Amino acid sequence: MLNIIIFGAPGSGKGTQSELIVKKFQLDYISTGVMLRKIIHEGSELGKIAREYIDRGQLVPDEIIIRLVADFLDGKQGSKGIIFDGFPRTIPQAIALKEIMNVRGMDISVLIDLQVDDDELIRRLLERGKISGRSDDNPETIRARLDVYHTQTAPLATFYISEEKYAPVKGHGTVDDIFRRIVDAIESRIVKS
Repeated sequence: MLNIIIFGAPGSGKGTQSELIVKKFQLDYISTGVMLRKIIHEGSELGKIAREYIDRGQLVPDEIIIRLVADFLDGKQGSKGIIFDGFPRTIPQAIALKEIMNVRGMDISVLIDLQVDDDELIRRLLERGKISGRSDDNPETIRARLDVYHTQTAPLATFYISEEKYAPVKGHGTVDDIFRRIVDAIESRIVKS
């Protein structure tokens, strides 16, 4: 089973690249961002709580995210693999993911770290905000999200380095160029395992 985490700052291209990875390797896709937007749109109590955090540019509490991910995994037994987009974001989430996967006889194969500098990320997010109308793609919230990423999420790379599952990938260039680098990183991991 090929289980991939796609990792990087907001605007690094995780969603775009995830779609290509899903098609090539026939994986199931989990995006905590998509799941959160869905529960917010539905207006559930959990969604209302999540919205308060997101609107401030903060991470949604682990217990909410972990509950969503565990429910998703329960429905994916027998899958060829899963790509995780937007989860885990913190070391406690990575530890929780490892535990909930191990209980289900699964493990992470590789973490792909899309590396893009902040100036480019801000440019991409502002452009996305103009096109999509997402309320969290505005200058103030973008800066808050990048600060959260650098202080709380970026250290996660060290966890996966210690697990020997970390693969940095340059996130600049065309979508196809980046995708080729990702495929090379994944296939080199498949060969090793």
